Amino acid sequence: MAEETIFSKIIRKEIPADVVYQDDLVTAFRDINPRAPSHILIIPNTLIPTVNDIKEEDELVMGRMFTVARKLAKEEGIDEDGYRLIVNCNSHGGQEVYHIHMHLVGGRPLGPMLMS
Repeated sequence: MAEETIFSKIIRKEIPADVVYQDDLVTAFRDINPRAPSHILIIPNTLIPTVNDIKEEDELVMGRMFTVARKLAKEEGIDEDGYRLIVNCNSHGGQEVYHIHMHLVGGRPLGPMLMS
């Protein structure tokens, strides 16, 4: 089993976070280091370390991450102009917390595909 992460504590409300959505499958909260006016992290409530660790039984939660992203983009008012969804995998992909998470980023033109 993978080790617990800071995100696990956010899910359980053991540490503060600006949670904007939570249900039985996923939790979404504002990034503490936003790269754009809207920058929300969407995470599964169960610990899946990386994309490489996704199993067939995780398909429902992975799909929920996308439907929650759509909902939050609309609530943030960024759905019409556009936004970016980013999932990093392992160190070369830029993953810093080994609890799979999707970045919902928008609110301004985002420029090139790769973020520095």
